[in-house]
Amino acid sequence: MKQRQVIQTVQGRSTYDGAGVHINRVMGTSQLLQLDPFLLLDEFKSDNPNDYIAGFPDHPHRGFETVTYMLTGRMRHKDNQGNKGLLTAGDVQWMTAGRGIVHSEMPEQEDGLLWGFQLWVNLPAQDKMTAPRYQDIQSERIPIFEENGVKVKVIAGEINGYKGPVDAPTTQPIYLDMELPPQASYSLSLLDHYSAFIYVYVGSAQVGNPIKTINQGTLAVLDSGNTITITTTDESARLLFIAGQPLKESIVRYGPFVMNSKEEIQQALADYQSGIL
Repeated sequence: MKQRQVIQTVQGRSTYDGAGVHINRVMGTSQLLQLDPFLLLDEFKSDNPNDYIAGFPDHPHRGFETVTYMLTGRMRHKDNQGNKGLLTAGDVQWMTAGRGIVHSEMPEQEDGLLWGFQLWVNLPAQDKMTAPRYQDIQSERIPIFEENGVKVKVIAGEINGYKGPVDAPTTQPIYLDMELPPQASYSLSLLDHYSAFIYVYVGSAQVGNPIKTINQGTLAVLDSGNTITITTTDESARLLFIAGQPLKESIVRYGPFVMNSKEEIQQALADYQSGIL
């Protein structure tokens, strides 16, 4: 059994997206452009409505999946195909944009904390033009188990017999929200070739041997291996553990479009401008 080690750490960058939503972009910057098959990770967290109330008005996507996970607050989505829904605390939306969709994501509150994450997951060339679909998953459908004081919420993948509700067969992702008390230790097994990272969003955690401390707001990229051990010292931690099967395909991205060639990007732009998307 080979223990995974931390090979890179990345601090999030404060920026704005949508109509002026303040976000912390952790993946998708010059520090870490992508980690196949993952393309972007944003954390949005503020109790100031001016930081989020303008939301994300209508915008297009093609060629990948977006994963929105809400910790606190409310976010309503709707699209140009008549789909709509509401995400509340603990809910997840796994949207497969496929051949294209135009949708909006708008906060439904004017005070209080809005806190959550959005992850982008690439689609293989064979699936980039598939029909778009949603997996709207309410919190009560997501299994949570506790072992030695460590709480694990299984959004995607399977661990200790608990299977997450997300269906994403190509990249077969693992998406865990973990809460570790002080002086805790937890080990995970996973396939050696999977890309994997940890994002600590509360407290700090330690990974690997030699030990690497991952502080709040830091993403840690892991090397190959089939097991990982996460520990805490005198401070508790909350973190996302995310892993998936790399696609190993060429990637050409332009804003909300992620394809395999420049010609496909040009076609996506033309389709959006002509109203086909």
